[in-house]
Amino acid sequence: MSVFPKISLRPDVADYLKGVFLNKELLASVGHQEAERHFQTLLTCLSHPPSYTCVRTSVHLAPLEEIRRELADELKKQTCGWEEEPKMVPHPSVPDVLLIPVVGPRLVEQLGNDAEVVVGAQCAHAVLRGADVFAPGILSCPKYMKAGDAVSVYSDVEGKCTRGAFGFRGSKIFVGNGVARRDRAGIFGAGETVRGVGVRMTEPLYRSPSFDGVLPRLAFLQNLPSVVVGHVLGPRPGERVLDMCAAPGGKTCHIAALMEDRGEVVALDKIRNKMELIRRNAETLQLRSVAAFCFNSTKVVSDDGDCGAEGPPFPPESFDRVLLDAPCSGLGQRPNLASAWTLKEVCSYPPLQKSLFRAAVRALKRGGVLVYSTCTVTLAENEEQVAWALRTFPGLALLPQEPRVGAEGMPGAGLSPEQLGLLQRFRPELSRGPDGDTIGFFIAKFRKN
Repeated sequence: MSVFPKISLRPDVADYLKGVFLNKELLASVGHQEAERHFQTLLTCLSHPPSYTCVRTSVHLAPLEEIRRELADELKKQTCGWEEEPKMVPHPSVPDVLLIPVVGPRLVEQLGNDAEVVVGAQCAHAVLRGADVFAPGILSCPKYMKAGDAVSVYSDVEGKCTRGAFGFRGSKIFVGNGVARRDRAGIFGAGETVRGVGVRMTEPLYRSPSFDGVLPRLAFLQNLPSVVVGHVLGPRPGERVLDMCAAPGGKTCHIAALMEDRGEVVALDKIRNKMELIRRNAETLQLRSVAAFCFNSTKVVSDDGDCGAEGPPFPPESFDRVLLDAPCSGLGQRPNLASAWTLKEVCSYPPLQKSLFRAAVRALKRGGVLVYSTCTVTLAENEEQVAWALRTFPGLALLPQEPRVGAEGMPGAGLSPEQLGLLQRFRPELSRGPDGDTIGFFIAKFRKN
């Protein structure tokens, strides 16, 4: 894993995270040396992709083995020149998941300075997980680049590369070699933003199949913990389920599929243009039980007698199950070569999460199930939120989770060992393999008594 440095963080954010992973409760549990080792390993893990690509399959449309065969046939078309054909295996405890090992980091020789293409961070992260370089992600390329030229692709680490530049000399990290599909004028020419592939990756540092346009009805790329969330929620046919922060709709559609498309899944997001993503994903997966609305989920419940059954706001206790996959600092996402988050931004999420949690409890029926999740690694957004919820809502009780894939909760929030054992925290710094080597993630499951 030495090909990349540890994730680049602002010094105050790095100190804050270190305080999380070297808190007094944790030090008393594992000791200073082991806690420090875990923290340093985490920083390295975050700059690298997980070692498995996770594919959630549409088993509501076809059996897993049939999807596996079709997917293998499709992937052979793009992997015939690879050193080794990728193996695809079912996950041992998540029934609708296929895993494909990621090969890397690979020894790839960089080309000369006159062949450098610089891309934005999000584009580079996608490349590290198997994607080609799409034209909108390109910030800089050689002055006389033309289609067919061999190029080396770099990530702009500090976000300082000006779009359309050439000869960028700022901080950048090599992510692989490829072949240009367009000339410079075709990428930066006047007019509308150019779409489509700008560089086809031929020698990526990490080799993983591209899923662009591959069996969109049957295979959905999703991080393993995000798939586990749907199973932990445990929706049943005929129920009414609320997904409070739903875009782009991966978890929403998974919930609907687990319900056999019988019942109703209400999906909310306050950004209007993201609603179309949810609707499009549901249509692709042939799911009719999804109803998507542009709405602020903190206001999802109203005591007003005029609130209707067709859309938000809803009366109190309208839902059998609620998923609150909360907005968060995202410090568990991988790969992430550099984060520009300020400490103020990192610490801005807990108040919003509490507001959403209050609304979730009001929306949930008595006896109903609430699942809270994030894709971050801080205590304040995870275990501390659970401790706050148990103090604030005496009727809430933690429930066991199935499937059990991640580790238990992390000490530091004053929760008992029994309570920590009911939580599920995905900690890539602790283990390898299909279960441990994931993004950083957190899941808590409650019943409203």
